[in-house]
Amino acid sequence: MLTEDRYSSILEIVNRQGSATLAELCTMLDTSESTIRRDLIYLDEKGALIKVRGGARSNTDSTFAMTERNVDEKEKLFAEEKEAIAKYAASLIEDGDFIYMDAGTTTEKMIPYIPKVDATFVTNGFIHAKKLALKGFKVFVPAGEVKGTTEALVGAACVLSLGEYNFTKSFLGVNGISFNAGLTTPDKREAEVKKAAVKHSREVFFLADHSKFDRITAITFAPLSEGKIITDKLENKKYQTEASVKEVL
Repeated sequence: MLTEDRYSSILEIVNRQGSATLAELCTMLDTSESTIRRDLIYLDEKGALIKVRGGARSNTDSTFAMTERNVDEKEKLFAEEKEAIAKYAASLIEDGDFIYMDAGTTTEKMIPYIPKVDATFVTNGFIHAKKLALKGFKVFVPAGEVKGTTEALVGAACVLSLGEYNFTKSFLGVNGISFNAGLTTPDKREAEVKKAAVKHSREVFFLADHSKFDRITAITFAPLSEGKIITDKLENKKYQTEASVKEVL
């Protein structure tokens, strides 16, 4: 069984029953005790469940997701909310900006709303690059491997490329936001690219509709305090104590 599948199975069992012992999980998943124990430690660190002596119990504060939808599926979800988020984010771009724009459906929606300013863009979204260039902007694309599901450039070469730049602003997509795990994404390669962009940016903006809150995916790429979150509507106001959040609807 793949590691990601095992994580999902453990969470399904624990959340369904409310708790599970180490012995139960080993039997149900036909997996060694040492492996399950390591899995529980990992999932506990991510805030997906709560590890207790001899097993784990459910953490109902957050939903854990291992899989990621493709671009076409994402495009149909919360379209109105993403449009509002993108429009506000685009309004933040000014003359002289050197922008990093992450691949993703919400960042892509920014492009029609970007004002006619003297700004330069770097993006790991090759569809984004084409649209920005057609609008007349100077655009740079980092090296890297193409990830088909998200139409993004990822990998060590991409991370190395971004290390050469110093951005005034970065706009990044997010798959999950939680108190325990911070800002997360399902793919380690994409997480490394996002980390590089955050590290080399003066200001960082995370674009996330309300469904991303209280949700955890596999890899943390930044803490809540790292930048400003732009969302449509914040249902859990407690996030304002840990993060800078801008609501646009």
